[in-house]
Amino acid sequence: MLVSSSVATWTDCGSSSNYPLCTMAFFHSKLRSSFLRMEPFTVSFLPSSEFLKLSSFHSFQHSDLKLRHSFKSRTTPRMLRQPHELVITNEYPQNADFPRNYSRKEKKPFPIPIVELRRAARERFKKNKGQPKGRAPPPKNGLLVQCLVPLAYDVFNARITLINNLKKLLKVVPVHACGWCNELHVGPEGHPFKSCKGKHATLRKGLHQWTNAAVEDVLVPIEAYHLYDPLGKRIKHEERFSIPRIPAVMELCIQAGVYVSEYPTKRRRKPIIRIGKREFVDADESDLPDPVPEVPLKPLLTELPISEAVAPTNEEEKTLLAEETLQAWEKMRKGAKKLMQMYRVRVCGYCPEVHVGHSGHKAQNCGAHKHQQRNGQHGWQSAVLDNLIPPRYVWHVPDVDGPPLRRELRNFYGQAPAVVEICVQAGAAVPDQYKSTMRLDIGIPSSVKEAEMVV
Repeated sequence: MLVSSSVATWTDCGSSSNYPLCTMAFFHSKLRSSFLRMEPFTVSFLPSSEFLKLSSFHSFQHSDLKLRHSFKSRTTPRMLRQPHELVITNEYPQNADFPRNYSRKEKKPFPIPIVELRRAARERFKKNKGQPKGRAPPPKNGLLVQCLVPLAYDVFNARITLINNLKKLLKVVPVHACGWCNELHVGPEGHPFKSCKGKHATLRKGLHQWTNAAVEDVLVPIEAYHLYDPLGKRIKHEERFSIPRIPAVMELCIQAGVYVSEYPTKRRRKPIIRIGKREFVDADESDLPDPVPEVPLKPLLTELPISEAVAPTNEEEKTLLAEETLQAWEKMRKGAKKLMQMYRVRVCGYCPEVHVGHSGHKAQNCGAHKHQQRNGQHGWQSAVLDNLIPPRYVWHVPDVDGPPLRRELRNFYGQAPAVVEICVQAGAAVPDQYKSTMRLDIGIPSSVKEAEMVV
């Protein structure tokens, strides 16, 4: 339900011919203030006026604005004298702050604060006190969530499609990576900003040394241990080399129902029997018919070698490839977010280590800040989507064929994930959710003197 911040109704604006002009003047002022405060507002008008037919009104329509108004097919003279309301909202803000870069010495924040978690636990304890415990739903009882199995296959194939398309786009879209830090830049030449924090950065005065980027630079490889039994015992420190490690998104899809012959997983057909809080036994499945050999529900895609990736030959093919890549990126992120709501994913609060399972492993391989005090053990907490699929933010280039980015005008440039910036420079349309950080509606000053005059 939309809630308007202000409602304006005119009872007398002079003659009928001046009514649209009075309405447009108020509309323009409210539209400018709404862009700054990002609050919905309501404008009242008469259906008989030419308010919605003015050219100035259509010039103010924005792709992010949503206009909600209703007209009746049959109007009476009484209806024509009653003002109608036009509610204008903006779901995506015009400008937003860049995502914060956390220091290596700083612990990641919890997705839900500890105080709220404890409060919710106390409420659940009071609510369930004296009541018999119910059966645990899947996947806690060892069974698959059947409605999410097709989604897991879609996420698995979307990840492979994204990797294969990026190998093709990197041959036509220049992407630079710094040889000393993890910063990227998409454009004909690297940006001039002095933001390098790698080795010998002080000798180079913070300037980057740009090299050609690879797919691993654009998509950060986050790996996790593959679990044969997701409900089994936790991985010990001595077992850290005997258990294979695969991409974390791939492990999430396998636990959600994707069948990969190279990485077998235990599939139960009956719920487990709980003995204690952390002890259980498998149910007897002897009365069930023999299990059918597991086969993939959908055909699985495979990664192409970099030598077999063929670059697009013309602009139309490059644009279609960029749009397909952007769709695969959004499909993988949205699907993985839904899977994470059912299948638990843990992340270390001090390092990028990710574990897909009900509890983290016991391998003492954390090398983050003050790991000696924790004896190398990870500080496990609930993961968010950016921990599983971290987006590498890069500076947005407003015009690829125009002048390069200038160091003095850094505050006027926007940022976007590297995948999105590559697809946009290849010809794809900008998604709405990234327009706020890309700052597309900000005018870039032509000189430093003009930038100093900006308020």
